[in-house]
Amino acid sequence: MSNAAAKPYTVLVDDNFNYMDEDKRYEHGTYATLEQAISACQEIVDACLDRTCQPGMSATKLYEEYVAAGEDPFIVGPDANFSAWTYAKQRCEVLCGGRIDRKDG
Repeated sequence: MSNAAAKPYTVLVDDNFNYMDEDKRYEHGTYATLEQAISACQEIVDACLDRTCQPGMSATKLYEEYVAAGEDPFIVGPDANFSAWTYAKQRCEVLCGGRIDRKDG
């Protein structure tokens, strides 16, 4: 059995600051299950938010900082469906105790 068959989920990470610049992309790791890959992505987003969050920061401000310059992990593999931005939005609201106030909807 090949390594690719044993670990069909690859987590890649883009940099929101350098959006669409594949030269800034890196491979975080490969995983045997989708659940493991999702957990790895969540840990990456959580670490980024923890580094960025300041006392008194609003959920909206933290989310804006994340989408402007945070790490954006994604999964390549069968039935992979994870949105770092959606997860980050939920985490910002939990960390900052408020709702995201998006002027654009």
